[in-house]
Amino acid sequence: MTDKQRACLDLVLERKTSKQIARELGISKYTVDQRITNARAALGAADRDEVALRYARLRKIYHRIAYDPVEVVDRPALVASDFPDGGYSGFDGLDDSSSLRDRLSGTHPPSGKIWRHDHLPGTRLTIIAALLVALIVFLLGSLGIAESLSRLISG
Repeated sequence: MTDKQRACLDLVLERKTSKQIARELGISKYTVDQRITNARAALGAADRDEVALRYARLRKIYHRIAYDPVEVVDRPALVASDFPDGGYSGFDGLDDSSSLRDRLSGTHPPSGKIWRHDHLPGTRLTIIAALLVALIVFLLGSLGIAESLSRLISG
């Protein structure tokens, strides 16, 4: 339940009407009724009196909802190796590059190694040309299949 729903239910426990609660909280009567209805649904109560009773029982047990604070962990940092000359063989492929940082942080570029930021312009043009050729072959194949199907259907 929200703090606003609890504020309304606190005043329901004082046997105040929705109109009186609305005036006290500076909101509309409709908003008060909506908050009480949502609290009824959350507590599984049948009517206004039952939701007030259930809320009163729960308020005695749980005056305030406790929760664990969220801990945000810093990104992992690279640490210098203690291994002599060449380091540990299990880490041969690692270096201090952006791809290593991507692997450690869990963020891999969606295109993998095909479209990297360090490609030369000529390499990029070759990749674009290959993609365009593949797209044209796909489209021509699709048109051929569509034509064959239309011949079979009309045929």
